[in-house]
Amino acid sequence: MKISDREVDLALINGMESADGGGVSFGNELMHFSEAIAKRDEESITSSREVLSEVAGAEAVVEAAAVAANFQRMVRIADSIGIPLDQSNVSFTADIRGQLDLGRFHSAKNSGLDT
Repeated sequence: MKISDREVDLALINGMESADGGGVSFGNELMHFSEAIAKRDEESITSSREVLSEVAGAEAVVEAAAVAANFQRMVRIADSIGIPLDQSNVSFTADIRGQLDLGRFHSAKNSGLDT
């Protein structure tokens, strides 16, 4: 995906490591931490948090945890009220939605698209 001057590998979002962290600083470690949080796996959360802290520092762990918490809040609100994808973003996000296979999620039905 490229929407700026920086290349980012979306495979990280689907749990696949990248040799360069997907073009994101500490990308693999952030992916493992995020995945552990999403799966609510306490053992994985602890181990991935420790690894992330070792390579990126305690502040990065706090920031990553805050982003994960905020994302959970926003997704729950959007899913509960069924916010569809804005038509202005349909074509812009088509490639990204396809790469991430977002249609596999139950809440995709709320998008108003055939994702």
